[in-house]
Amino acid sequence: MIQKTLIIFKPDCMEKNLMGTVLARFEKAGLTLAACRMLRIDDALVRSHYAHLVNEPYFDFLSNWMKSRPVVAAVLKGENAIAKARELLGPTKSAAAPAGTIRGDFGNKEIVTYNVCHASDGEESAAAEIARFFPQEEIFA
Repeated sequence: MIQKTLIIFKPDCMEKNLMGTVLARFEKAGLTLAACRMLRIDDALVRSHYAHLVNEPYFDFLSNWMKSRPVVAAVLKGENAIAKARELLGPTKSAAAPAGTIRGDFGNKEIVTYNVCHASDGEESAAAEIARFFPQEEIFA
């Protein structure tokens, strides 16, 4: 099944100049770029995107970090794109991510938030997240 998923190349990925390396891994696995935008996340966008975490004690840290530098939001498309992207990334906690996964190879083992990329976790969240970051006319076949 052809799907679309949202990927956010987080501040740590951008700071380490890893975006091209990480994107190449997604492309090598058969995912293609359908949309891409560099942006600075503001308070409204971070609260909307991480609404499920707003009441967590670490939210302020997460929010400030996501706003600390520009990020790149991208839509990747391909066969089972959602599961494939998450498999390539590995577990959210980089310390638990095996070598060979993006987070296992590039994530910070001590700071959970510094895990290189965000990826949609399901079809509903992918649709909502893509719409949050991209108008439909900016997504290409």
